[in-house]
Amino acid sequence: MSIDRAASLDVPRATALDLLRRMILVRRFEEACAEAYGKQKIRGFLHLGIGEEACAVGTMAALSSDDPVVATYREHGHALMRGIPAAAVMAEMFGKANGCARGRGGSMHMFSAERGFYGGHAIVGGGLPVAVGLALAHATRKTGAIVACYFGDGATDEGEYHEALNLASLWRLPLLFLCENNLYAMGTALARHAAEVDLTRIPLAHRVPSSTVDAMDVLATLRATQMAAAEVRAGAGPRFLELRTYRFRAHSMYDAERYRTKEEVAEHKKRDPIALFSVALREAGMLDDDALAAIEASVADEVAGALRAAEEGPLEPVSDLARDVYGRRAP
Repeated sequence: MSIDRAASLDVPRATALDLLRRMILVRRFEEACAEAYGKQKIRGFLHLGIGEEACAVGTMAALSSDDPVVATYREHGHALMRGIPAAAVMAEMFGKANGCARGRGGSMHMFSAERGFYGGHAIVGGGLPVAVGLALAHATRKTGAIVACYFGDGATDEGEYHEALNLASLWRLPLLFLCENNLYAMGTALARHAAEVDLTRIPLAHRVPSSTVDAMDVLATLRATQMAAAEVRAGAGPRFLELRTYRFRAHSMYDAERYRTKEEVAEHKKRDPIALFSVALREAGMLDDDALAAIEASVADEVAGALRAAEEGPLEPVSDLARDVYGRRAP
């Protein structure tokens, strides 16, 4: 089944503006991260999801706060949308002790047990077995929660992907597979690493119902996720949703980006999810220059506050560096 476009803006104006603000927050937050990285205030790897904002915003809006979430290493937007404060996410990027993982995870390993956000997983497909375990735990305890697991198209080549689909289907686990297909596994186009490029066909082999959505459309993404999540929550077993998206920036800050042309990127930027939604809201009479300026000002204040918290945050004391680290004691 394909859900390509939102049929209409049949949502309240407050809801629509909130979705727009959330996408702008993710975009401005990551732009600030890129600038901080250039100043060497953020170190290590940094994977930006600029262009993919509708994925995090649209799917998270369809989930309950009690639903555990497992994400990839391109997870800043997901962490923000899960409710982790921007200050805690930015401080984590800076490696500060006031970060959501006390500065130990950094960009790729956001974590908050309080918010039910279980990674940030740097290993491609590494979150899939974790999601199966979480789903099994919630099914056993009959909590009524469903687990949302995000992964990229590159993860569909991994053995653990098929293992996760198999067990989730076999045990009818409350698991929602969310594949963010941005057409490239790092620098390799989908057709160059996958024999089957229709990603909805593979889950069907494991008897997992699948659908795809234009994830540059935040409302279409929201509705598709609501439908899939409702089926999982009703006890129908796992569901797979392909989120067709595109990242406008390179795979990481270290990526020379020689695998795609500037013309290709420019073409996809014509479907910027923020611009598309803004135009739709204006046409529906829900957005004007003043409302947009107010959103941008509010987001700017939030991002500035996050940067201050990260700049002023403390480093973890050296005396605590062995905390939560386990190893075999020498005989």
